[in-house]
Amino acid sequence: MSDFFAPPPRPVEGGLYIIATPIGNLRDITLRALDVLRAADVVLCEDTRVTGKLLSAYDLKKKLIRYDDHSGPQVIPEILTRLHAGEVVAQVSDAGTPLVSDPGFRLVNMALAAGARVHPIPGPSAVMAALCLAGLPTDRFMFAGFLPNKSSARKTFLSDFKTLESTVIFFETGPRLHESLSDMCTVLGERPAAVCRELTKLYETCVRGTLSELIACRELHEPKGEIVVLVAPGQPEVASEDDLDAAIIDALKTLPPSEAAALLAQKYDLPRKVIYKRALDLKR
Repeated sequence: MSDFFAPPPRPVEGGLYIIATPIGNLRDITLRALDVLRAADVVLCEDTRVTGKLLSAYDLKKKLIRYDDHSGPQVIPEILTRLHAGEVVAQVSDAGTPLVSDPGFRLVNMALAAGARVHPIPGPSAVMAALCLAGLPTDRFMFAGFLPNKSSARKTFLSDFKTLESTVIFFETGPRLHESLSDMCTVLGERPAAVCRELTKLYETCVRGTLSELIACRELHEPKGEIVVLVAPGQPEVASEDDLDAAIIDALKTLPPSEAAALLAQKYDLPRKVIYKRALDLKR
């Protein structure tokens, strides 16, 4: 006999529930998410048509309120009033986990400030699904959200990840994918990467290769669907002696030698005591 069992659903108390919804396959909805949606007095959603289809699939009829970056300021007072009255308020996104490149951060902060209970209802996530599928290191990763639209801003944005020793995960659209991959190769250098699209859906795909190989892949020229791009970890920056001295001198303008050494040791992957000794020499 299995040691696992499904406990009976508990009564749903009043509060704000942040509910992850399917990113493609409707059967990925969790039992707990359905329990909360059944009990909800109102459901906040980005698009009432999209959420209406989800609720209809499970024979649920609920009052829907549109909540996004534009409507938020107008509806937040009503939401806070409902929470104060002890209602069950559910927030969903069109797909995936709310607050992850979706609206909701401001609402959660204001609900907490008002003394309301906030409950996460975990479930589907395009970030985690892509990470499981890509075949890239999973011990350390960073989600960087959507890339800027224009190439110049995109390159500046990508430069922050050049030496980051973690797999980096981005969201991108089909029409911009090819240009974004090219900018990644220019700024980050040649490294393994993966492009995942239509996750959990019928035509789910994951194309793996170096950034140059992905740029040359015909399948990835303006593909349709929702896209997640993952890039392998970078390497620590290797500095010349002159570069290191310049960095130490700059850091010493605002930091004591011990803190400057700790900061630069992490950046350049060098022993802290070596940089600390050099910092003392330069300070003298």
